[in-house]
Amino acid sequence: MKRHHIIALAFSLWGLGNFAHAQEAWDLRQCINYAIEHNINIKLQENNVKNQEVSLSTSKNSRLPNLQASANESLGFGRGLTGNNTYANRNTQSTSFNLGSDVPLYTGGQITNQIKQNKLNLQAALADLEKAKENISMQVASAYLEAVYQKDLVAVAERQKELSQAQERRVELLFQNGKVSETELAEARSHVAADELSLTQQQNSSMLALLELSQLLELPTPEQFDIQQPEAISPSAVVLTAPDAIYAEALNIKPQILAGKLNVQSAEKGVRIAQAGHYPSVHFSAGMGSSYTKVSGIEAASFGTQMDDNFNQSLGISLSVPIFNRYATRNAVRQARLQVAAQQFQLEETQKALYKEIQQAYYNALAAQKQCISSDAALTASQTAFNLMQKKYENGKATATEYQESKTNLLKAESTALQSRYTFLFRQKILEFYRGTEL
Repeated sequence: MKRHHIIALAFSLWGLGNFAHAQEAWDLRQCINYAIEHNINIKLQENNVKNQEVSLSTSKNSRLPNLQASANESLGFGRGLTGNNTYANRNTQSTSFNLGSDVPLYTGGQITNQIKQNKLNLQAALADLEKAKENISMQVASAYLEAVYQKDLVAVAERQKELSQAQERRVELLFQNGKVSETELAEARSHVAADELSLTQQQNSSMLALLELSQLLELPTPEQFDIQQPEAISPSAVVLTAPDAIYAEALNIKPQILAGKLNVQSAEKGVRIAQAGHYPSVHFSAGMGSSYTKVSGIEAASFGTQMDDNFNQSLGISLSVPIFNRYATRNAVRQARLQVAAQQFQLEETQKALYKEIQQAYYNALAAQKQCISSDAALTASQTAFNLMQKKYENGKATATEYQESKTNLLKAESTALQSRYTFLFRQKILEFYRGTEL
């Protein structure tokens, strides 16, 4: 038994390993697609869409005739009035069967408007689903670029470690030739140890960033999961679109705006549904049935004979005219109109929030673009300064402290440039996202 458990566990781990291996080097689009397919919130929104589809089907089917069958069996005991106007003890038995149908012919437009309202609700649910997909796309894009940034910082830390190791080897040779003191050698070794620690810390940060991304994607395991480097862009070559132009485009394509407009239209249909209570309704009905009766002491025909003799059919049209229902219909109409106003306010608030988001995204992208250009220039200057300092140090014209300071400045410049580059990339993608461009 234990052997079977061990074999099952081994196959499970092998399957997870193969799954993770299949997820290696995903690009941003693959990550977003996988997250949309497996995210729980997306599944909840899809369930809401199916629920609205059922509601629409129910409202459409309300135009169909219904069909009801009934059967009744009753027994009576005790004294009762006879045909001779006297009382006597007798037992009675009666059996009846009925089949009936009812069709709404006119309901003041209630059914028609309910169908229209449920169609609008279904379209709004689909728009909410698209909004949920957009939200998870934004979250994945942010986590993806953070993971790429942390991964690039690992490469920076590795280069810093390699520089320190090369410097350690050079100082060690000088120490063996008696040209530097043991203190300088110890200092060079301490720099290597510090860079190794920084590399380890950065590797941990990169691993945690990948873990966060894998959890957002609902991956079963982050093992061997990796991501691709996004395509580099030149910040100076990007021309950012003005917020008002983006907003004009977003009003026609963003799902939250579409959902808001549909909710207003649905609420307006709700007013028409409530107003239907002021109008008369007409129903057509049809039915058929038969019955059997037996009284003790009185000879009666057989069950089959009575069922044949008592078979009956009926057709009817009923008219119901509302006259006074304690102002229930009037108040229902008032509440429906208030709901329309509430949905209009909500739409206006959504539009304002969208404009603020676009404004914020534009100025964030603009600031990130300027910072990216400045940090690239600072990196170029730091790299040039470090190259000069390295030559001076190798020629004995600079101290180890000056060299280490220059190397530290280069590390900071590289980190800042990377962060600025990915920040601008993310901000620029967000800005284009409001225009309908995929992340």
